[in-house]
Amino acid sequence: MAAKDRDRFSTTTRLRLLGEQTAARVYRSQSRRQDRRSRLTGRAALLALVLCTMVVALAYPIRQYVSQQGQIADLERQRQQAQERVEQLRDLKARWQDDAYAEQQIRERLHYVMPGETGYMMIDPNAAKQARADLGAAHRPWYANVWDGVDKSDASDQ
Repeated sequence: MAAKDRDRFSTTTRLRLLGEQTAARVYRSQSRRQDRRSRLTGRAALLALVLCTMVVALAYPIRQYVSQQGQIADLERQRQQAQERVEQLRDLKARWQDDAYAEQQIRERLHYVMPGETGYMMIDPNAAKQARADLGAAHRPWYANVWDGVDKSDASDQ
């Protein structure tokens, strides 16, 4: 027993026991850290997965929302333009209701004259040829366009 007690209290034995205890503590500490790391890594991965899922789930509705907002803005612009056009047409209709405006437009566009008046049209031959070539049928009197159409159809039949 004396040898056993000596071994128990010897420096070598105590150092060996102290080293084993320290190694056990270090091993336990490292395993706890690894457990914490693995749990934290698992949590982080789950959080990242949830965030990615939310981004993917919300991407299409947000894209649709932005697209629809653009369409709404376009429709509002078209509605505004249509409203302005309606106002212009109402103004034009109101002007045509006035007999003086209608008479002025008839005189100007159709070259009508009132009974007892004499209408004159002065045409420079060179200017008329150039104007006819430059302006085309839209800016000539209506009856000139009618006669040109008759002449062209008559010429094509022959």
